[in-house]
Amino acid sequence: MKRLPRAVAASAFLETLRSLSNSTVERFYLEKKYDVIVVGAGHAGIEAALASARLGASTLLLTQNLDTVGQMSCNPAVGGLAKGHIVREIDALGGAMGVNADATGIQFRLLNRGKGPSVRAPRVQCDKKAYQFRIKAILERQPNLDLKQAGVTEVLVEEGRAVGVGCDFGLTVSAEAVVITAGTFLRGLLHVGDRSKPGGRMADCFSPLSDNLRALGLTTGRFKTGTPCRINARSIDFDRCLEQAGDNPPIRFSYLPAEEALDADRSFLTLNSVRNGAFHVEQLPCWITASTPETHEIIRRNLHRSPLFSGRITGTGPRYCPSIEDKVVKFADKPQHQLFLEPEGRETEEFYINGVSTSLPFEVQIEFIRSIPGLNKAEITRPGYAVEYDYFPPTQLSHTLETKAVPNLFLAGQINGTSGYEEAAAQGLMAGANAALKVAGRPPFFLERHEAYIGVLIDDLVTQGTQEPYRMFTSRAEHRLSLRHNNADQRLTPKGYAIGLVGERRSLLLEKKLNLAASAREIALSYRFEGEVLAHLIKRPDFTPANLPAGLLEAIPLEIWELIETDAKYEGYRHRHNEQLKSLESSRAMKIPNSLDYSLVPGLRNEARQKLIEIRPASIGQASRISGVTPSDVGILMVWLRRKLSQPQLTET
Repeated sequence: MKRLPRAVAASAFLETLRSLSNSTVERFYLEKKYDVIVVGAGHAGIEAALASARLGASTLLLTQNLDTVGQMSCNPAVGGLAKGHIVREIDALGGAMGVNADATGIQFRLLNRGKGPSVRAPRVQCDKKAYQFRIKAILERQPNLDLKQAGVTEVLVEEGRAVGVGCDFGLTVSAEAVVITAGTFLRGLLHVGDRSKPGGRMADCFSPLSDNLRALGLTTGRFKTGTPCRINARSIDFDRCLEQAGDNPPIRFSYLPAEEALDADRSFLTLNSVRNGAFHVEQLPCWITASTPETHEIIRRNLHRSPLFSGRITGTGPRYCPSIEDKVVKFADKPQHQLFLEPEGRETEEFYINGVSTSLPFEVQIEFIRSIPGLNKAEITRPGYAVEYDYFPPTQLSHTLETKAVPNLFLAGQINGTSGYEEAAAQGLMAGANAALKVAGRPPFFLERHEAYIGVLIDDLVTQGTQEPYRMFTSRAEHRLSLRHNNADQRLTPKGYAIGLVGERRSLLLEKKLNLAASAREIALSYRFEGEVLAHLIKRPDFTPANLPAGLLEAIPLEIWELIETDAKYEGYRHRHNEQLKSLESSRAMKIPNSLDYSLVPGLRNEARQKLIEIRPASIGQASRISGVTPSDVGILMVWLRRKLSQPQLTET
């Protein structure tokens, strides 16, 4: 019998499953009715379900496979630039991601340590399986939350609002609200070279749910993401790589004391511990290598076999996490690209190659990987692949992440066009909380742009949408001088406590911290050190709190003095920045000539320049609303226009 081409077979398989999901079957109604149903148990679904349950809503979390709850499908790491800020904010609101990363981390680093405090960010390399198992245990033991396995094929709607879900094999569950966090599983299609098959993740099936959501009036788009191959550590020549150790002492995500965050009674799987009152980790090293000109030549020679360049992939990929094929083509002048070899856990030999996301054929992956120093004998345990999936443009949502077309239906995570575990988890927390609040007849929960990166994330999505997988950067937050990773509890824990997301213990810990900070400020105003009042001395660039006398550090912990120091040094910058924002608000009506050559405007980031050339906004206000154009870009453009607008070459003809 003649075999169908893989792409045709995949398409036929998709159509068969869609027809099965839409067929009329006898329904079995689950006797229990829930307040909130969360669909999908990735990072968004986990935080959505926990937030809903913490607010007292009876909650059901449904997943296709209970063995992959919280699986880290790509890099087994949490945090990073801007993303680390989001994880701290999730923790400040009582979420689980930060605590779980602390408990299962195998390497801890503070990124941008040499730069200003507002752009420093924690990152934790986690034990992939330990993270997954521990988060599943947390879900299973959470009051008001049930965890069950079932594939959801439809959202049930009555009188125009969501009232439950229908699952495969005829199961139906009723609820007052539904939160969909389907990740990359909606009509997911996997690509390795010229081979394609349905799936939301390698070895997992896809979901046909997007057909049902389209029928309910929602529009969809198509995005693409990818992941690198994994290799066997025993085949790596580490002598040819540069070792990268973690920070000592390690920087934790959670604001809870280490002994509380790590569950001192050992009721959950916890890799790390507290020794002599300090957080302790037996850290594993990562390793640095780089691609070579030979690597790039192999890739260029096989570009016609890449589904990304052959036209098999039609979805838009992430700008800031491009495949190695993309990097070789777009940065043809670069002789190498830095790569990071990262362990996937303590009890596995698998390593993740950070920087070589690819969908080239398996044999090509082997060839180019073995051209990299240290990997000349590498054995690939899992090939890299790309996945295409449906997403729903987030302009269809309100700021609560509820769909405008179907009341009581919420969307969170990659389904909204974002990339990254952290962005997904933040959306999940907010969607789950708002679903529970709506069911209870309580006011919705919002975070403004000046209050949190989470507020920036959601506002960007629902007001601007996104034409590519959205990733958070510090540059997206115009109030980033105030939105630091080390003050997220001060900004958000009172808000979480006020609505019930955060318990009494966290509130008391924050009150203690604020009292210590107030005491430190009083001391700084009167204490003289090195012949100068401490409140003035602390503003000097060369001063660090570690230089303070031992007596002061015993009375007030170092971390409190570091907060005081940062506030003092940033005071003038914050004032000037706020004045700039006010000026921007008053200048939104400023016209931009259609003839403006954006290549002449110095200081614009490449992404902003590309977007401005493509859209050609008519005013500063319109430019400020373009996704990928930051407030800093707008400020640069506005200053340049004020200087140059009177020149003849910039006037309209």
